[in-house]
Amino acid sequence: MARKGKEVLNALDAAKTQMYHFTAIVIAGMGFFTDAYDLFSISLVTKLLGRIYYHVDGSKKPGTLPPNVASAVNGVAFCGTLAGQLFFGWLGDKLGRKKVYGITLMVMVLCSLGSGLSFGHSSNGVMATLCFFRFWLGFGIGGDYPLSATIMSEYANKKTRGAFIAAVFAMQGFGILAGGIVSLIVSSAFDHAFDAPTYEVDPVGSTVPQADYVWRIVLMFGAIPALLTYYWRMKMPETARFTALVARNTKQAAADMCKVLRVDLIAEEDPQSNLSSSNPNSFGLFSKEFARRHGLHLVGTATTWFLLDIAYYSSNLFQKDIYSAIGWIPAAETMNAIHEVYTVSRAQTLIALCGTVPGYWFTVALIDYLGRFFIQLMGFIFMTVFMFALAIPYDHWKHRDNRIGFLIMYSLTMFFANFGPNATTFVVPAEIFPARLRSTCHGISAASGKAGAIVGAFGFLYAAQSTDPKKTDAGYPPGIGVRNSLLMLGGVNFLGIVFTLLVPESKGKSLEELSREDEEQIGGGGRGGDATEMMDVANSGRTVPV
Repeated sequence: MARKGKEVLNALDAAKTQMYHFTAIVIAGMGFFTDAYDLFSISLVTKLLGRIYYHVDGSKKPGTLPPNVASAVNGVAFCGTLAGQLFFGWLGDKLGRKKVYGITLMVMVLCSLGSGLSFGHSSNGVMATLCFFRFWLGFGIGGDYPLSATIMSEYANKKTRGAFIAAVFAMQGFGILAGGIVSLIVSSAFDHAFDAPTYEVDPVGSTVPQADYVWRIVLMFGAIPALLTYYWRMKMPETARFTALVARNTKQAAADMCKVLRVDLIAEEDPQSNLSSSNPNSFGLFSKEFARRHGLHLVGTATTWFLLDIAYYSSNLFQKDIYSAIGWIPAAETMNAIHEVYTVSRAQTLIALCGTVPGYWFTVALIDYLGRFFIQLMGFIFMTVFMFALAIPYDHWKHRDNRIGFLIMYSLTMFFANFGPNATTFVVPAEIFPARLRSTCHGISAASGKAGAIVGAFGFLYAAQSTDPKKTDAGYPPGIGVRNSLLMLGGVNFLGIVFTLLVPESKGKSLEELSREDEEQIGGGGRGGDATEMMDVANSGRTVPV
């Protein structure tokens, strides 16, 4: 790396934590707030969609989404997210982080609104329109993963980088919580305004016409936080690391840093910066050199994210089914349609408040002390233990007197997912790969995770069905039951422990040290002298000539 270019990056690593770091967390984090809100809010209203659009006259139970429709509604956003992570991850390395950052947000805003405005003359028409908008909503959400993580890692100093990236991701917890709260407020308001009997008293009257507005309002609300942060995203400069290492413009990198961080840099053109692009070590993603240096790292980040999301998303998306199975949520026929939304929302909000949100922020507080590897390994271990503790004595937890114990155990499982691999699998890929491939590799790792989410979203619907054909939901074949499904998820978490061993520790190291870019682009034997000189410059607080 050219000496003057590295001085810019060293100044960035040594910069004190200041207001712009927190501003960047909020700007990037609101995208994740919206991501989580949009991805998880659908689980709050799927039972309502079944009652409205798939009611069967004379049935003893309320209408439910047919298996193929339920799978599509729950899983299509993940398919879009997977595609968006790969596409925008690649585009972020080609065009720059900032140029595509606003695009993802506008896609999310427009498709959140479109989801709530889904139209059609038949139930299939409404569901098809909803799935169309949710696919493209997922596409925009997918872009936010690699871009937000990469932007935050490249802005942060190395001392608190883990906490900053984790804080962006932790906004997911507030998004999940907000989804539950918005759904509680909307369903409570409609339940009081439009009194309706239970399904067993009046099957048709239990679903008032106004119930159709409830799910639309809940889904459309996700556009608001994204829209509020669009202007600020457009004001963010390109990251100095992309400008210096990929665009090869150290002068512009220094100027951009001076705008947002309290760092004094004298912007001089570096005559070597344009020469480094011809460096033979500037290997590509599919090269043997990348496989030698980072191949196992990419396998580690991709497989652990894949395994985590199988367990995490199947648990989150289908909490309502687990609660119903243990009897914590009353039987559907004993409630009207809107009150059922309220009951499901209350249960998921409680879990988010007790387990999900605290777990995220424990990671933020401790990741730069305990390290990424330790937190991820610990999280997978506890998830495995608690999942087996729920599954093996499953009949015990079904008794009314033991339901509180089940909820505590389940909350602890979600706590250690978030104070564990759900956060670290997001953080590490943004740190350990070269700048010119960082967004792409994060996108690949995240897309692998979403492949796991698709397995969970589509597979758990079928797997969790009762082994007794008489007790399955309408249209579903017999499955392996909730108990065996939880056992399988415990096994998935155990595999996460094994593959975590491929993931390196990145605590306290600069991005260039982790990606070995400081080795790639320093010529001859001048490496040690330059490194020493740069540390002296950073620690002295002097103005850095660039």
